[in-house]
Parts: sequence; C-alpha cells; structure tokens
Amino acid sequence: MAIRMLPPRHYPAKPSDVYLFSTCLIDQFTPQAGLDTVRLLEREGIAVHYLEQQTCCGQPAHSSGYPDEARAVALQQLGLFTEPWPVVVPSGSCGGMIRMHYPHLFADDPVLHAKAVDLAERTYELTEFLVHVVNFSQQDRGEACTVALHTSCHARREMGSHETSVALLSTLGQVNVVEQARIEECCGFGGTFAMRYPEISEAIVSDKVAAIRDTGAQRVVSADCGCLLNITGRAAKQDELAGLAAPSLPGEHIATFIWRRTTGEAA
Repeated sequence: MAIRMLPPRHYPAKPSDVYLFSTCLIDQFTPQAGLDTVRLLEREGIAVHYLEQQTCCGQPAHSSGYPDEARAVALQQLGLFTEPWPVVVPSGSCGGMIRMHYPHLFADDPVLHAKAVDLAERTYELTEFLVHVVNFSQQDRGEACTVALHTSCHARREMGSHETSVALLSTLGQVNVVEQARIEECCGFGGTFAMRYPEISEAIVSDKVAAIRDTGAQRVVSADCGCLLNITGRAAKQDELAGLAAPSLPGEHIATFIWRRTTGEAA
C-alpha cells in the first residue's frame, strides 16, 4: 500500500491579521473553544477576523461519497477569505479538508482550482500555527497535572498536527502528557460513521476510553471537537451507569486548555 506523504510547508512570519474558520462543531457545541482560540491569537498581537458568512467545510458530504454536494459547500468558502491572510482552523479535520481536498474538488475548473490552491496553502490548524508561525511561549500558571492527548485521524494523517499538539503541550512546564496504547487509532466518531454504524462506533470509542483511562490521565485534551465529544460522551455514559456524579474523564479542546493553563483560570 502506498503511503501518502504530507506536502512540505513554508511557514510565514507572524502576521498582524488572520481569518478564523471556526468549524460547525465549535459553533454549535463548544463555542468556548472558538472564543479561547481568538483570545490566544489576540494575546499574541494578532487581529482575528471572523466572517459570519462561513459555513461547513464540506467534509461530511465529501467523506460520505457526495463530491458534488461537498463542492457546492466548499464553493461558498472560496469567495470569502479575500485578503491574503492565514486562515486558522481549530480543527485538524476541517483544516485537512480545506488544505488537502479543496484543490481536488475543483481540479476541472482552472479559475476555481487556483482559488482553492491559494486558500489551501494559507490554511493552518491552530496548534500548527501557534508552534510554527507564532512560536508560542507562555508561562504555565496551572497546578501540576497529567493529561492524555487524542488527535483525530484527519489531523494526524492529513495535517500532521499530532506533532504540533504535543509540541504545544510540551511548552507547559506543569503538564505531563501521557500516551495511551494504540494512540494512532480512531476514536470511532468519523463524522457520519458514528451515526451510520453506532454499534461499531461504540465499540471503538469504548476501547479508546479504556486506553485513556489506563494511562491514569486526569483529563483528555484534543484539537478536534468531534473526537472530544465522542470520547467524553462515552466516558460520561459509563459514569452514569456506574452511578458516579462527577465526570471521571473530563475533556477540553486544546485551545481552552492552553488558555486556562496560561492565565491560571480554574477548570
């Protein structure tokens, strides 16, 4: 089987302005992660521009085998980000869709293809941007803790942002990051997969939760809200069945975790 290599990237100097592509899941389920992304970037002296016309990146349709529908959704995004600023995405999954798949969706249209390539080349996953462009360095103001990191399949294989997530967490002197068994395996979310095959998804996420619990981590951190909701949701269900009142495996988006650790805010 051929292994697709991630294309090399040229990272720019820290810009004065960026666009935020917030993602559907953050918008609908974890808006705090979006707000904390803005706070992290603004603290670094970067003006964050959020365009309310943005919609889904098109990945659900694309991964479900509906390229025409995905193309229609992606087309909405191509005309939005007109300034030559980086587009920061607090999700490796959505970032991977824009960077890796938009150019292929518009390969037959020279004009749209050029726009897709331009957008793809200036799209960055949040931790990638903080590590390679911002050179993030902030004092860890939190108490000592142990966390497990989960990286989505798309983030790991399309954006390589598992490496930058680890690098970002390693800047926090009081945080011990532990690695769960079979760390590269899916959590069972997979977008529409979890809805189409719920029994399989439940089995996969149960294995993932068990692996994370086995590390002794106090919480799980992820840069992808879909995975985070799936993992913490399964853990919460297990807590409910066990009669536990407090969550035994809480979770946070990495933007919220980093912001909280570097401001000293309580969990």
